[in-house]
Amino acid sequence: MTETNWAVSFHERRLPRTETRDGDHRNAYQRDKARVLHSAAFRRLQAKTQVLGVGLSDFYRTRLTHSLEAAQIGTGITAQLCSKYPQLTDVLAMDATLIETLCLAHDIGHPPFGHGGEIALHYMMHEHGGFEGNGQTFRIITQLEPYTAAHGMNLCRRSILGLVKYPNFVDTLNKQEIHPTKPMSFRQVRADDWHPPKGLFRCDEALFDWLLTPFNEQDKSLFSTYNDVANGHSKTRFKSFDCSIMELADDIAYGIHDLEDAIVMDMVRKQDFFTSVTVPLSQLEIPWLSKSIESLTDKLFSAVHHERKNAIGALVNCFITAIAIETVEGFEHPLLAYKAALPKHVEQALSLFKRFVYRNVIRRADVQQLEYKGQLIVMSLFEAFSADPTRLLPESTQQRWRDAEEQGLGMRIIADYISGMTDEFAARLYANLFSPKHGNSLDNLHL
Repeated sequence: MTETNWAVSFHERRLPRTETRDGDHRNAYQRDKARVLHSAAFRRLQAKTQVLGVGLSDFYRTRLTHSLEAAQIGTGITAQLCSKYPQLTDVLAMDATLIETLCLAHDIGHPPFGHGGEIALHYMMHEHGGFEGNGQTFRIITQLEPYTAAHGMNLCRRSILGLVKYPNFVDTLNKQEIHPTKPMSFRQVRADDWHPPKGLFRCDEALFDWLLTPFNEQDKSLFSTYNDVANGHSKTRFKSFDCSIMELADDIAYGIHDLEDAIVMDMVRKQDFFTSVTVPLSQLEIPWLSKSIESLTDKLFSAVHHERKNAIGALVNCFITAIAIETVEGFEHPLLAYKAALPKHVEQALSLFKRFVYRNVIRRADVQQLEYKGQLIVMSLFEAFSADPTRLLPESTQQRWRDAEEQGLGMRIIADYISGMTDEFAARLYANLFSPKHGNSLDNLHL
């Protein structure tokens, strides 16, 4: 595709390339994809919870397989948008590898034990800037992943922008009054009381400012605006064009592919799906889908594996091909002035699937018990490390903690360390620290 004048500035990296490798003809986004794929943060997704706890079965999805499926969907969305809007996608300098990279990397900041781990870290970090998985992704790609000495993966500006789903700061979006007084015991921490606002960490503001440098002042200001929410944290309003594609791919993977796990493991009943999804979807008058949803339901719950796969593929294709490019009022820069979106009635249909997975799978008592267990593990580890960091943290992390503590950011280093753990590593470390029958081996003390 033809590069526009502005696109060149979005290839810029914080650390300029100092060497050119013979025969390397990759573009900026191909190099970024390689950096994500070869990162430790990406590999750890294979052992982090997506919906169901890691280790209960060898079938269902982890955060790694979810990210791979989202990446495949993202490239499909890119292909169909390029076909639908050839002139506009040329103006936007769309790149399938860029979108694939965003989808691969979008979950690398999420801690062990899914939302239980996120709740736990936000609770422990509440007085130190909070914690949120997407904000942690920003830290990993810009600072923490040791691809460079101090600039993380050193991705190009456009790749980083595409991973910023919530362009404001946790402390700005946080509504203190919705959090209750902290309970006396970790066991009394209610998840619904400690959901974090979705945003970046204030300590990373300088990096965010660098990211937005190519935009004019009006675009910068509007991009970071947010809406107040009654009885909840404030929510940001806008995303970049690339990020809107990544988020749609994530939603489709969550609503359709994660549903497959629940069906195969007999966690949901066909009648409940029929009532919650099939019937209301049939009334939305979506071409093909509304008329086909009953037969698709039969295939989804078929005992024949290939019929279920065929239904999953048909649903994914239906949502991908419905996506359109819309304008966003008020912005001048193309990356902010356009977004990928589903038509309203198709968006409602996808929401039916997402709500069904949430209510009938994620909110199941046995799934929530696993999250709660992980929540307790993470809070206990954080309490131990923060009580005596120079004794309990690994040596390399101790030095980072000392450097950060001089700026009052020592707790952030502890959050970085714990959020990078896999479910299994965190559980094993918890046992080493708190169980008298564990902890005899030094092999498990380094992440």
